Amino acid sequence: MSDHSAHFIAVDGIDGVGKSTQIQVIANLLRRGQHDVLVTRDPGTSEIGAKIRQLLLETDLTMHRRTEAILFMASRCEMVETVIRPALQTRTSVISDRFLLANVVYQSAADAQSGVSPEMLWEMGSLANGGLRPDLTILLDMPAAAAIRRLDRPADRMESRGERYLEAVRQAFLDQLPRASEHTVVVDADRTIEQVADSIRAAVSDHLASCG
Repeated sequence: MSDHSAHFIAVDGIDGVGKSTQIQVIANLLRRGQHDVLVTRDPGTSEIGAKIRQLLLETDLTMHRRTEAILFMASRCEMVETVIRPALQTRTSVISDRFLLANVVYQSAADAQSGVSPEMLWEMGSLANGGLRPDLTILLDMPAAAAIRRLDRPADRMESRGERYLEAVRQAFLDQLPRASEHTVVVDADRTIEQVADSIRAAVSDHLASCG
């Protein structure tokens, strides 16, 4: 077990922005500083979360946005209580590939008729998470058209809604980011991997320094 204080960092953005690559940059940076590190994926990570992820993203089922939202919340609740909180309690830092911010924007963006507002989703999410928020949320930002070109796999249920929907999601990420964490950073992801990594390292190093 590390003697360091644990940090909870979330990395978000539309698919194709390079989250997986940059999460490893953060993990390596923390490990070089002698932090114990756990990487999680939302939805997923827990046994229940993995099953819900398959239902949400790997099928062609049609469901109401509120149904989607509640399933994402249930997956995250299980991950928080069985994986993230126990890790933080043992002073293991956690890096999450997505967190509540993604749930808010994907289920509210470009669908004013759904009856799912960002405010409702933030409130539901706080309940599902037991009030837990990341210490730092990093948003990797790029235009939807550029992100779609980077995808090298079949589109999942969310991505298959098309470029217009994903661009609305991108804008919602930018709008809602300040509510995700006390500390937030927007990183331009439409650059080379190393340029983005340099910005990520600087943002995380600044955050660690501010925490003493």
